[in-house]
Amino acid sequence: MLISVALVILLALIVGGLLQKIHLPALIGLLFIGIILGPHALNLLHPNLLAISSDLREFALIVILTRAGLSLDISDLKKVGRPALLMCFLPALVEILATAILAPLLLDFTLSQALLLGSIVAAVSPAVVVPRMLKLIQEDYGTEKKIPQIILAGASVDDVFVLVLFSAFIGLNQGESFSAGTLLQIPVAILLGLCGGILVGWLLTKVFTYFHLRDSIKVLILISCSFLLMALEDWLVDFVAFSGMLSVMAVSLTLFKLKPPVAKRLSVKFNKIWLVAEIFLFVLVGATVNVKFAFAAGFAPLLLILSISVFRMFGVFLSLLGTNLNRKERLFSMISYLPKATVQAAIGSIPLSLGLAQGEMMLTVAVLAILVTAPVGALGIDLLYKKLLIKS
Repeated sequence: MLISVALVILLALIVGGLLQKIHLPALIGLLFIGIILGPHALNLLHPNLLAISSDLREFALIVILTRAGLSLDISDLKKVGRPALLMCFLPALVEILATAILAPLLLDFTLSQALLLGSIVAAVSPAVVVPRMLKLIQEDYGTEKKIPQIILAGASVDDVFVLVLFSAFIGLNQGESFSAGTLLQIPVAILLGLCGGILVGWLLTKVFTYFHLRDSIKVLILISCSFLLMALEDWLVDFVAFSGMLSVMAVSLTLFKLKPPVAKRLSVKFNKIWLVAEIFLFVLVGATVNVKFAFAAGFAPLLLILSISVFRMFGVFLSLLGTNLNRKERLFSMISYLPKATVQAAIGSIPLSLGLAQGEMMLTVAVLAILVTAPVGALGIDLLYKKLLIKS
C-alpha cells in the first residue's frame, strides 16, 4: 500500500502544480489521477487503500469544515441578515427541485431517484469556495458589503442542509416513508448540531486556557473531538436527528469567537493538513468512476448539469433580492456559488455502494458535476473578483 500512497502523492503534486499554473483547481487533476490509477483503468491502487477510502473522505470533510469555522466571524453575518440566511438553503433547494423535474426527462429516473441525485449535486464546494473567499477577505475585496462572508457562510451551512436531505432521500430510495416528520428532522438536526458543537467548543476554550498546550496538540484534540461528533450522528440516528457536520463547524466557530488568536494559529495548521487530505479525497473518488459507463451515458448527464447550474444561479439571484448589491456583485455571487466538489466526492458513491438503482449513474453525474463546475467557478472567481467587486 505504501507504493500506492507514494504514487498518489507524487503524481498529485506534479499534476496539481501544473494545473494551478494555468489557474485551474488542482482537484481536477486529482480526479483524473484517481480515474487513471483506479480499478476501472490501470488498477494500480492497492485494495487496502480503496477499502479505507470512505474514512479518508470523511476526514477530509472534517478538515474543510474546521478550516471554514476557524476563519468565519459570526458577527459579520449578523450585520448582513436575511441574504446570508437565504444563501444557506434557497439555491440548493431550487437546484434539487430542478433536478427532480429534469432527471426523469433526461436520465429516465423516478422521482425518488431524482430527488436523491439532486441532494448529491446541489451542495456548493467548500474546497473551492472557502479558500477563495478567505483570500478576498484578506485582500479586502467586497468586504464592505460582506460579500465573501455571505458566500462563505452560505457555502458552509448549505452543505449541512443538503446532507440532511440526502440522508432522508437515501431512506426514501431504500423503501422508507417520507413525511412531514422527515422534513422536521432538518431544523432539529441543525439545532442539536449547533448546540453540541458550541458546548464542545466552549469546553475546549476552557481546556486551552487552563492548560498550556502546543498548537499541534490542540489540533489533535480538535480533530479527535470532531471524529466523536461525527460518530455521534450515527449513534443517535435511531433516536433523534443530529448534524455531525454542523457540530464540527460549530466547534471551530466557537473557538474563533472566544479565542481568536488561538483560532488563527490553528487555521494555519489545518491549511497544512488540507494539503494531504485534499489529495486523497479527490484521487479516491476518481478511482470509483467507471470510465466506460461514463462514456456510454452520452450527452444527457452533461445537459442535466448545465441546466441545473442555471437554476442554481437563479436561486442565488432570489436570495440577494432586496440587498444593496449592484449587478456586478450579484453576478459574482452567482458565479461563486457554482463550484461543486467536496460533498459530491464524499457522498457521490454512496448510492452505488448501497446497491441502489441508478447508483452508477448518480456517481457519474456527481463526478461530471465536479469536472464541469469546479473549474468554471474557480476560474470565474479568480479572474473576475477584481473586476466585479470593490476593494474596501
